[in-house]
Amino acid sequence: MRTDQEEIVIRVPASIANLGPGFDTLAVAVQLYLTLRVQRAPGHGDLHFEFVNQQLEGENYIEHALRFIAASHGVELPSLNVKVESEIPMKGGLGSSAAATVAGLRLFEAIAGLLDEQELLTAACELEGHPDNIAAALLGGLTVSCETSEGIRVLRARWPESLAFVVVTPEQHLATKASRAVLPDMISRTDAIFNVQRVAFLLEALRSANFALLREALDDRLHQPYRVSIVPGLKEALELRHPSLLGVCLSGAGPSVVAFAQQNLDEISALLSDIYVRKSIPFRIQTLHVHPPHGSGGRPATMHSRHRCTETSGSWKA
Repeated sequence: MRTDQEEIVIRVPASIANLGPGFDTLAVAVQLYLTLRVQRAPGHGDLHFEFVNQQLEGENYIEHALRFIAASHGVELPSLNVKVESEIPMKGGLGSSAAATVAGLRLFEAIAGLLDEQELLTAACELEGHPDNIAAALLGGLTVSCETSEGIRVLRARWPESLAFVVVTPEQHLATKASRAVLPDMISRTDAIFNVQRVAFLLEALRSANFALLREALDDRLHQPYRVSIVPGLKEALELRHPSLLGVCLSGAGPSVVAFAQQNLDEISALLSDIYVRKSIPFRIQTLHVHPPHGSGGRPATMHSRHRCTETSGSWKA
């Protein structure tokens, strides 16, 4: 059993959701992290958060998730000092709120013991509102989420290791709520068929490593055409062509934009950077790789499992 003075470290990955046509369904975890360093303090229920090199904007999703799950289990929380360091830009379309929500749930596990993955998924989705980023942050790798009559179900798979992401994030925050507001309430049957075909095409292209199909498979008619008007550089990025550029899509609700490539990543990065330089928009650009799942690919997340994508060092639970 750990002493109160020992530190627990929790690390949760960022995620790229939708992947073009897989709106609110597909996501992949990437090697960009939210890290908590936690120590117990005297007393009960007093939670002190220190955000390192960033300023909290809006609600503290870590604390909200921790108190939510503790209340649902009737657990009195100890007092905690929590230092928060994040590489994930807030409101950047890389799953910052989902990572924070998952971090809060993982912190509860460090206090009270491991929970069933299905309970974690259900609680996280209730807090976050949609399952894609949550599933990737919890399980790693590529995740496919489905809202069924029995609750959220998730399948996970391995992302091809050779397939990297060049991610550009303009310094323009875009709240998910605002990005969803531009979407239509109804779509045509033609557009629905278009996206169903490309989701199937995308999953098979990734499984078979037939990356020549990715440009077509990443195409979308449900959300990207409507978000072009509010996401700077998206239109130009979708039109980019280069022999090594396999495809481009919006990351989540944006404004981050993602290019897929196996080689000549510096050249792809230069192409994306030029879009924002010409627009005089400050931006951050980086090359990322997948944060892989633990355990076997394709295992349903409904099974109780200790193969966790998130990393937690230590626990106060005996």
